[in-house]
Amino acid sequence: MKIKNIGIILTCFFSSFLFAEEKPNVLFIAIDDLNHWVGHLDRNPQAKTPNIDRLAAMGTSFTNAHCAVPACEPSRAAIMGGRRPWNTGCYLNRHDWKKIQPVGDGLSAQFLNAGYYVAGAGKIYHSMEFFPKEWTEYMPTDGFSKDGKGVQKYDGYHIDKKHSKLKDQDIIDWHSVDYCIDRIKGKKGDQDKPFFLACGLYKPHLAFVAPRKYYKDFPLESIELPPHREDDLNDIPPSGIKMAGPGGDHRKFLKSGRWKAAIQSYLATVAYTDMNVGRLLDALNSSSKKENTIIVLWTDHGWSLGEKKHWRKFALWEETTRTPYIWVVPGMTNPGTKSNRPVDLMSLYPTLCELAGIERPSYVEGHSIVPLLKNPKNSWKHPAITTYGKGNHAVRTETHRYIRYANGEEELYHNKVDPYEWTNLANNKKYKHLKNQLAKYIPKKEIDPAPRK
Repeated sequence: MKIKNIGIILTCFFSSFLFAEEKPNVLFIAIDDLNHWVGHLDRNPQAKTPNIDRLAAMGTSFTNAHCAVPACEPSRAAIMGGRRPWNTGCYLNRHDWKKIQPVGDGLSAQFLNAGYYVAGAGKIYHSMEFFPKEWTEYMPTDGFSKDGKGVQKYDGYHIDKKHSKLKDQDIIDWHSVDYCIDRIKGKKGDQDKPFFLACGLYKPHLAFVAPRKYYKDFPLESIELPPHREDDLNDIPPSGIKMAGPGGDHRKFLKSGRWKAAIQSYLATVAYTDMNVGRLLDALNSSSKKENTIIVLWTDHGWSLGEKKHWRKFALWEETTRTPYIWVVPGMTNPGTKSNRPVDLMSLYPTLCELAGIERPSYVEGHSIVPLLKNPKNSWKHPAITTYGKGNHAVRTETHRYIRYANGEEELYHNKVDPYEWTNLANNKKYKHLKNQLAKYIPKKEIDPAPRK
């Protein structure tokens, strides 16, 4: 036993020494619209994500991680730009992130300035846009399709189209991964520099369509609806009901009978994405870069599939804010560890700067989670904060979620005993003190929304 412990100590020492001598590489994996339906998070037992779960087994998974904004454009602007939406005005999709983020302030720019080879592919910012000056190079999208030739946005969702001839390589994600694999293997790029390699996977974003082989594990007759209650909106204030929008998508699904079919399509599309994550991991594990590469996987927000009669993102409940969030840091994270501390994705920018020894810009908000990477059970005093629209915020702790809307309406859930947030406790006087404590994290000042595109 003593010899074994000495070996572990020496391994950690030399790993730390190597990490200090060499700048670490970074493999930055961004996934669009992937909620917490992944195996290791135990939310949906039907989900099959062996490669994402393999990555979780390699390092630390944050089981209580939440987005900054439950919408693509403002979420990515906040993560990559380092500023929360109430300080930029980028609250919603179509609030133009390029008009609020100065060129050179992005996360990739800090690595570029620090001497890294910085390459990107796919969707990192919204609509696969980026500032060219912040990257060494970026994969062109000409000639590639986000969904596959002939696939329409609502195929597999509202409309039943199988696309039986669709192949893996018909979707841009396959090529984004190819691009990154070439650079991991040293076939492209600058091998004299450490790399910051960002791979943005578009799926499972609509359209919920994948090659037919990915549907085999999800036969329609076996699909289970997510836990839900018919009376779930009865104790929710008008602002919450408006966000839920039960008269929109949910009414259409009940009328068409396609609720289970949409879930089947989502699970199949997630399986396609998981395959691409596996390709990245295989390439890194077979390369000489494995021992000195930080891996971080994140998704821009969650996705609701009928819980609270709500579909898509665009709300402040658990389904729309909770995300997979996985870190592998050589010499620091321990394999297969989990942290239930509440963290939000504003932690990405400061954490990567700290790990790479790069000075953190003064404008960057959020908290570095390095203490939790070292020990997932370390004390943590910060809640996760999610914003959707000016004045609307959710504060998530280890045990509760507090929501306050712009007009002062409130929701409060005890997630420890009510994981699907079926009982709103906001009007219970017993919880007045808790609400007041959580309300302190809501910003006092918020700027007006940014210009629309």
